[in-house]
Amino acid sequence: MKLIINIDGGSRGNPGEAALGVAFSDEEGHVLKAYSKSLGVATNNEAEYQALIFGLKKAKAVFGKEKIKDTAIEVQSDSELLVKQMRGEYKILEPSIQALFLTAWNLKVELKNVRFMAVPREANKLADRLVNEALDSSSKKQALF
Repeated sequence: MKLIINIDGGSRGNPGEAALGVAFSDEEGHVLKAYSKSLGVATNNEAEYQALIFGLKKAKAVFGKEKIKDTAIEVQSDSELLVKQMRGEYKILEPSIQALFLTAWNLKVELKNVRFMAVPREANKLADRLVNEALDSSSKKQALF
């Protein structure tokens, strides 16, 4: 079995109100689960890492800690920076990203078979839409007060 996790994070303002979107799909592209979550104030890069961490933790919770260890996981993101940092191709200079990177790296090592793919924004539409829905929902709640 192969699990594809599409992730996206974004903020309106940088930093600004931020959210994440995560979608799980099978090899044929059938969406199994989809999640969105408001994050409060964060930078775009912090939101991208929060999406990765959320996705890896949620994969363990939804599919089971033991079963997921034997599953090939492909994380797809339109953040070239995040993908190249997780592959060890780019250094992490920002202290707030270093802490998030360590959390994500430890999850990756624990899950054993995780691969990172940079995809064009068009290939990450569902995760992007989930981010925007969470941001829109958050801004509507704030407008009430």
